[in-house]
Amino acid sequence: MSDKKKEEVKIKKDTKEKTPSKAKLKPTKLCSAPDFPYHDRELSWMDFNSRVLEEAFEKDNPILERLNFLAITASNLDEFFMVRVAGVMDRLHSPKGKKPDESGMSAQKQFDLLTDKIHDFSKKQYSCLNRSLIPALKKNKLRFLKIDELNKTQRTEVDRYFDKMIFPVLTPLAVDTSRPFPLLANKSLNIAVRLSKEGEDIFAVVQVPSIVQRYFEVSSENGRSFVLLEDIITDKLSQLFELYQIKAYLPFRITRDGDLDIDEEADDLLVEIKHSLKKRQRGDPVRLELAVRGDEALRNFLVDMLDVSSKEIYEVNGPLDLTFLSRFARLDGLDSLRFRPIVPVDPPADFFGYEDMFQAIREKDRMVHHPYESFDSVIKFINQAAKDPDVLAIKQTLYRVSGHSPIIAALIKAAENGKQVTVLVELKARFDEENNIGWAKKLEKAGCHVIYGLQGLKTHCKIVLVVRKEEDGLRRYLHMGTGNYNDSTARFYTDIGMFTCNEEFGEDASSLFNVLTGYSTPPVYNKMKVAPTGLRDFFEEMIRHETENAAAGLPSGIVAKINSLVDPSIIRLLYAASQAGVKITLIVRGICCLVPGIKGISENITVRSIVGQLLEHSRIFIFENGGNRKIYMGSADWMQRNLDKRVELVFPIEDPDLIDRSFGIIETLLRDVLNTRVQAPDTSYDLLDRRGKKPHNCQREFSEMAKKALAAKETVVIEENRFKPLTGNTHKI
Repeated sequence: MSDKKKEEVKIKKDTKEKTPSKAKLKPTKLCSAPDFPYHDRELSWMDFNSRVLEEAFEKDNPILERLNFLAITASNLDEFFMVRVAGVMDRLHSPKGKKPDESGMSAQKQFDLLTDKIHDFSKKQYSCLNRSLIPALKKNKLRFLKIDELNKTQRTEVDRYFDKMIFPVLTPLAVDTSRPFPLLANKSLNIAVRLSKEGEDIFAVVQVPSIVQRYFEVSSENGRSFVLLEDIITDKLSQLFELYQIKAYLPFRITRDGDLDIDEEADDLLVEIKHSLKKRQRGDPVRLELAVRGDEALRNFLVDMLDVSSKEIYEVNGPLDLTFLSRFARLDGLDSLRFRPIVPVDPPADFFGYEDMFQAIREKDRMVHHPYESFDSVIKFINQAAKDPDVLAIKQTLYRVSGHSPIIAALIKAAENGKQVTVLVELKARFDEENNIGWAKKLEKAGCHVIYGLQGLKTHCKIVLVVRKEEDGLRRYLHMGTGNYNDSTARFYTDIGMFTCNEEFGEDASSLFNVLTGYSTPPVYNKMKVAPTGLRDFFEEMIRHETENAAAGLPSGIVAKINSLVDPSIIRLLYAASQAGVKITLIVRGICCLVPGIKGISENITVRSIVGQLLEHSRIFIFENGGNRKIYMGSADWMQRNLDKRVELVFPIEDPDLIDRSFGIIETLLRDVLNTRVQAPDTSYDLLDRRGKKPHNCQREFSEMAKKALAAKETVVIEENRFKPLTGNTHKI
């Protein structure tokens, strides 16, 4: 059956069948002031993770994609505990913790509601795994076997694998008066063991090695079968403790506080961050995961050793650390059990027919929409700059890059070719600190001038500036984008980049880099809107302007596509705009503290969330502006940190062709009915009612648009090169 037919079949099903209520979390009653409804940030984030979990329950999604969605929820939750839950726990013990926040809650109230919600969510994760995914895997002849389910041949394979690959790397750790409880690594999977010798209980810990794959495939006559690593180890515990009797064992996992406390006034920021990274593995426990119905003595032993409260303990009915399912979902030979891949077109239509990217950009501004159009265009831009003898300088910001970054390789080549290369590598990019330290050192070694960021701020803007010598003088070429210069995440994050050599943009870029690399006073920019010096004022002014236009009877309206909406000041202004009659459409993938649809407050505001095959990441802002619509893109969400504590960049789209295309992107997003959920006034989210609507999937449609745009350019070239018959007087032979 074709994909189009499949989507048509999907749409015929009743929406309720596609909205698995068992995946939903109960909406939280708002505690904030009636005239300023504000949904708690952390609870809103849990609602977002619940929307991802719904995709794991969704039976129309391919089974391996459903496994991957479940793994994503687990990975998301790990990071959430390490940073956000840890922060709430810190606030609990702070004098400020008793003071209500914007949502009207004290730290204790917030912690209680949050942990209750997480416990409920955790149960739904394992209900999804046990009741939905494992049966679906079996239907597709994929099985996870317990040790007692193995046949003789499979048992022999497991025994051999343990002896050769697992046993040599295991280190059983006894815990007694002379050997204290070990300092276990953050997020490591472990097995607590209760042993007995001569009637005396002794405890030990075995760490499940992270360097060994979590599952082992055994031979199978029908389909494919796997055994979990921890099941193999627990079956062989007697070989690790030969002098003792195994009384009980209990798999467990610790999540630690992972938010770094960095002294930004240290003499060497790089050394300070390296020192802080070591603390991440030794942070206080914020979550203890245990196998459900485990041995009571072992449970008490762990609680005592780790000093955790009952609310920090999560008992689960299944394997701990479901993030391993992401790798499992990438098994070879099972493409039919995955989404049809979205393959980027290369080159993007805007660059078709151009070997020289500088020539293309000189002619007009160019736009690339990832991953529908290849990220290689960005890499090619920097590579060409690195090799071009007329290029004098390259300046770039890097927030998150891949492990084998072609961008870094191009910058190193540029420096080796004698270009002046300046790179701001943000060392404080959370969970990418170590990776960025490594790249910073390599860039410095190659001769690049490397800046580690600004004190008190994270540099989150996405910009490349290339200075080139040409016949009429120096010309500045720019790439500005909504996403990181990361060729890996560019395959599944939706982002937009614009190339330009507009002189006013070039002046702004030079001014921005002077601020980043020196002691320049932040300038008045021609085109760009930059945080933390002017972006908040810009957004607030634009929202007020729409409010004034509505009051004056002029065309008004706001559309914003962002990842998160948290900032109280922005939310207050949006409420005021709604009350003035401004129609506001928000496409917010994740956290949304604004509450839409409340009569007299936010009835003119709708909030949508798109969760699909790709991760929506681009930020787009449209203001009706009295009928002369303005559109902007950039790196900033509507959060305090983006507007006040980061260097962010938002830029206008001014080329007429790109303006039309940008409005078309928003229109396509708003047509989507297959990936879109709408927020209700009680903060819950529901899939759109699809009955009677065409089955629009914006991500699939963007992919088709990119293919058609390129095909149209190719057709023009074919037509131009086609042999043409002679006309006019001809001689007969």
